[in-house]
Amino acid sequence: MKNIAMLSYHTCPLATLGGKDTGGMNVYVRELTYHLGKMGVHVDVFTRSQDEHVPQVLHQLCYGNRVVHVPAGPEIFLPKQQLSTYLPDFAEGILHFAAEKGIQYDLIHSHYWMSGIAGKKLKETWNIPMVQMFHTLGKMKNRIAQSPAEMEGEYRLNGEQEVIDAADKIVIATPAERSQLEFLYQTPSTKMEIIPPGVDTSKFYPIPADEAKAVIGISPKDRMLLFVGRIEPLKGIDVLMEAIAQLHITNEIDGCPHYLVIIGGNPDAEGTDMDGEMNRLMQLRRDLELKDMVVFLGKRDQDTLPYYYSAAEIVIMPSHYESFGMVALEAMACGTPVVASQVGGLGFLVQDGVTGFVVPNADPASLAEKIKLLVCDEELRTQMGKNANAYAQDYDWHKITERTIDLYERMTQTESVQSPW
Repeated sequence: MKNIAMLSYHTCPLATLGGKDTGGMNVYVRELTYHLGKMGVHVDVFTRSQDEHVPQVLHQLCYGNRVVHVPAGPEIFLPKQQLSTYLPDFAEGILHFAAEKGIQYDLIHSHYWMSGIAGKKLKETWNIPMVQMFHTLGKMKNRIAQSPAEMEGEYRLNGEQEVIDAADKIVIATPAERSQLEFLYQTPSTKMEIIPPGVDTSKFYPIPADEAKAVIGISPKDRMLLFVGRIEPLKGIDVLMEAIAQLHITNEIDGCPHYLVIIGGNPDAEGTDMDGEMNRLMQLRRDLELKDMVVFLGKRDQDTLPYYYSAAEIVIMPSHYESFGMVALEAMACGTPVVASQVGGLGFLVQDGVTGFVVPNADPASLAEKIKLLVCDEELRTQMGKNANAYAQDYDWHKITERTIDLYERMTQTESVQSPW
């Protein structure tokens, strides 16, 4: 195994988390690439250039692995529907880079459906196998959409099916994702392999709470609840705020004062420049009279997250849909219990009553009940935190990367009989 072409078309693995299109997938691509390099596998990550002033090639993932910014359409942020029109340019740019550098790739690993469309072209040209990971599925998002504006278009659904047909193997995070692909897309089970995302346990580990709080600038006496993620409707932040409001109105945890910190998005933008969902949540905070109990911090660098996780009493994931839930895994590695919706990968990742709690989706009352239980029971919270940290060790990136390399080797050995190389 020598060279991997990793495709992350619509978002760069070096981008700051919490933006509109930055989240768990960015972390996955960055960490997997780093650990593959550590184990002797060369990876070039190809992403669409969104800024002409950023160098085309960056060596920030170590071990000689590169992030290559490929011009494809205007070098600015674009909505995903517009992005799909520049996929041929992206594929051609990768082919040009490979020819210019004189490099031959052994396997393509594409992320999200648009990367898979480009990957199909590369696979046909290079005659090498393609591994695909979707991270989210359009048909699943449509099943939980709360308005027409949140629905994914036919262009994405058709694109996903095209990628499923083209891929040699599809990496999935959980049995839930396998069921979704089988039921909604009629994907053969033999085409799928479960390899969950990992967590870097050398970075995400329990930091003493007083030390973590000092770093992020809060008092040792502060009782912080934490949400980390993109600011979009499917994350269920409104459900979490309604749960906090219920606890506040009923005075059920007056003896355990707390507040909610939300990391993600850009709360400093004004008026029409502000993201629509952020606007809606800001208004909801006013309507629920939660001004002093809900704090929007905006984006935070990945390196600061272990401090926030370790300083928090609980990390809460009220999502309506998560294919996996890397925030939950990172929080558990830091020894912080998680309360999450029983949806998608979260239902498998969070062990109910052991590492945290799972609650019915879109149920503020159930969410409030579990938050109250953990906030007010320090012994339970401490034990669940220890359980969570122990459980997260099975997801260490070293173990996950070994499984990924094993898949790569099986794929290239299978294809080598047919390959002209």
